[in-house]
Amino acid sequence: MYHRKDLQCALKAVLQVVFEHARNRPVFFSSFHPDAAQMMRELQSLYPVLFLTEGGTSKHHDPRRNSFDDAVRVCLEYDLHGIVSEARGVLKNPSAVARAQESNLALLTYGQLNNVWEAVYIQYLMGVHGVIVDRVEEISDAVAGFGLGKPGLGRGGAGVDGAKTHQAQAFSQQQLGFLLRLIPELIEQRH
Repeated sequence: MYHRKDLQCALKAVLQVVFEHARNRPVFFSSFHPDAAQMMRELQSLYPVLFLTEGGTSKHHDPRRNSFDDAVRVCLEYDLHGIVSEARGVLKNPSAVARAQESNLALLTYGQLNNVWEAVYIQYLMGVHGVIVDRVEEISDAVAGFGLGKPGLGRGGAGVDGAKTHQAQAFSQQQLGFLLRLIPELIEQRH
């Protein structure tokens, strides 16, 4: 457990480096530690701050970390810009996307499933704003045909650079059938 003073000292050191070297590069901060995310938001307003969550896929001593709904509450209470959830948490609970959108929060995902282009495509159709992947070139090539707009991050559907983020598409019956068969299979394979 971090003491507030120690946490503040560490975050100020990170900010000093970012302010000195980021220049015009897009930057956002994220943390699994709710207090660190809150403090980063208090210390600066230039860069978006997102709360990392496992999306309810595991339990923690800090109850703020135990579900996607808890993550939404943390973001709203601390005026954070969005959530970065483990992909399984979003795929197992598709209504999470709507909750993030209704709360005007950006939603990104991470995890092994994001190295499977079909899982990334499903998330795109669901309305997820972005994915964090290990195989950047491979996934970028695979998703190039999705018709994706310029990705962004921020409230109100606009990216950090002001670009409009994509809107979720309606599912056809064929897409829905495919998704209903594929999602459980992908989740079980990567668990």
